Amino acid sequence: MPTAVQREETACQRTADLFAALGDPQRLRIVMLLGNRELCVSEITAELADNLPAVSQRLRWLKRERLVRARRDGKHIYYALADHHVAELVRNAFDHTSEMV
Repeated sequence: MPTAVQREETACQRTADLFAALGDPQRLRIVMLLGNRELCVSEITAELADNLPAVSQRLRWLKRERLVRARRDGKHIYYALADHHVAELVRNAFDHTSEMV
């Protein structure tokens, strides 16, 4: 059974990994897009005016960090935010940075 210190260390590492995933402007833009609605990869690619392989790679990273979830519908895979905490985290970060401008 992990100790309280070990649990805290694990939580700190996972939180740092989460912020690393959000540390890329394009990944952050994807999260912001998904804050409005569920989108398939081609819709995200069009919204960002980016290429499919790059968007897919960014989505894999966000999914690995449990920031987004995927749902298959036929040939399409739709992505959405994993939960409301993600939207709140990003909104709070934007509120914080907008106060600094």
